Amino acid sequence: MIISPKIRGFICTTAHPEGCAQHVADQIAVVQRRPLLASGPKKVLVIGSSTGYGLSSRIAAAFGSGAATLGVFFERPGEADRTATAGWYNTAAFEKAAHAANLYARSFNGDAYSDAVKTAVIAAIKADLGQVDCVVYSLASPRRTHPKTGEVFKSVLKPVGAVYTNKNLNTTTGVVSDISIEPAQGDDIAQTIAVMGGEDWESWIDALLEADVLAPGAQTVAYSYIGPEVTWPIYKNGTIGLAKEDLERTQRQLDGKLAPLHGKAWVSVNKALVTQASSAIPVVPLYISLLYKVMKDQGTHEDCIEQMDRLFRDRLYSGTPQPDDLGRLRVDDWEMTPSVQALVAQRWAAVDTSNLNDLADFTGYQSSFLRLFGFGLAGVDYAAETNPDVPIPSLAHDTP
Repeated sequence: MIISPKIRGFICTTAHPEGCAQHVADQIAVVQRRPLLASGPKKVLVIGSSTGYGLSSRIAAAFGSGAATLGVFFERPGEADRTATAGWYNTAAFEKAAHAANLYARSFNGDAYSDAVKTAVIAAIKADLGQVDCVVYSLASPRRTHPKTGEVFKSVLKPVGAVYTNKNLNTTTGVVSDISIEPAQGDDIAQTIAVMGGEDWESWIDALLEADVLAPGAQTVAYSYIGPEVTWPIYKNGTIGLAKEDLERTQRQLDGKLAPLHGKAWVSVNKALVTQASSAIPVVPLYISLLYKVMKDQGTHEDCIEQMDRLFRDRLYSGTPQPDDLGRLRVDDWEMTPSVQALVAQRWAAVDTSNLNDLADFTGYQSSFLRLFGFGLAGVDYAAETNPDVPIPSLAHDTP
């Protein structure tokens, strides 16, 4: 079939296998331009490994440190007349490249919140690697089924306490207009914390500790975002921000649990980027478009792979992690540089539909969004017939 993008709101319902493979190859090339990190991790588990920061973490560990990797995700395979999700194609391409480089790579497709997936992953670690020395937690899901009670929690992106009104960008039409978002009600906050907070991260580490599959000195990292004040009502001080506060509480808990192994838990605050998760947050796409323009002009723009490569090389495995006053790793440091933020704030006040393309990199935003799904990559023939049914090697091998 000939595959083209079909966009519905902030989601693209199709993905291109060859385009996704090229996107993965491009990220691998970024990492391989730097020397192999001899002090880096060697056996890595990435929970939420198929897109965005999780995928880039897996690539940075494998091709930046020569690490064996296990990845956990929940993606849909392709069929004869329907494409797979982008994360499925990303993982297929990653495994193919890893195996070609003689790197161990094994993947698990299922509900990462479930006890069954944890059990299967632990069994694979014991059988294949013995232990892991790094655990990346990068899940971004709108809902979670509790593995013990069966209760289904649903997260919401809402302010807390009052209606929030600000500028918003329609990423389909390019129209800038005001948006008003009603505040959280009832148990919205508790539901969001249950999905996006630290409980599941802690349950993964508890299970790995109990099974004795965490190596001495093991590190674990979960991802967060803070951003500028203009986004705080919907992010830092909103329901998602309260969930991230719970993530930081969990980090402190995990530090104590990992102490006997001389291990360490971290929360890494990353840069605002176009991901499947960030594109769903009101106000944020306009901020990202303005940010991209400023940082590209200044030569400091990074995408997911540059961020994760820098996290591993310059923070987690540098010997000098440089935490902030609250113990968090900050690879959003270039984004939050005062000169960058001052210019973004100035342009935020002025931006409207008529001057969007002058003040912001809306074209770059749209291009980044399409690349998430394998579209717009150089060297890919999008007019050619493509087979959407692409296997992930380790899943095909593990299928009875």
